[in-house]
Amino acid sequence: MRVILVDDEEELISALAERLSFRGIEADWATNAEETETLVSENQYDLAVLDVKMPKTSGLDLKRILQKIAPSMKYIFLTGHGSGKDFEAGAAEAGANYYLVKPVKIEDLVEKMKEAVGK
Repeated sequence: MRVILVDDEEELISALAERLSFRGIEADWATNAEETETLVSENQYDLAVLDVKMPKTSGLDLKRILQKIAPSMKYIFLTGHGSGKDFEAGAAEAGANYYLVKPVKIEDLVEKMKEAVGK
């Protein structure tokens, strides 16, 4: 499985990519929409894990952009905000099963990733 991880917190997202690689999941990462669009245009990913709340472009808006580039890619959203409008919007967009609250346990994320891509 090949995934793209997107979060404006570089330390967090690079550590997550490393932890996923230990579990046999190839993970690239980006910290903004522009980097993400370039990577998705140049590579084939099964899944994108997007932070909901980022500067400039939200994870929900980024999903809409990426769907035009990679229509078959699946999505999981992460948020540090477990309630309120963001949660409701994200859960509606992603489906409750693919909307996780940070800090997320790596085992839970891997399980959802496999479920999302059917592996």
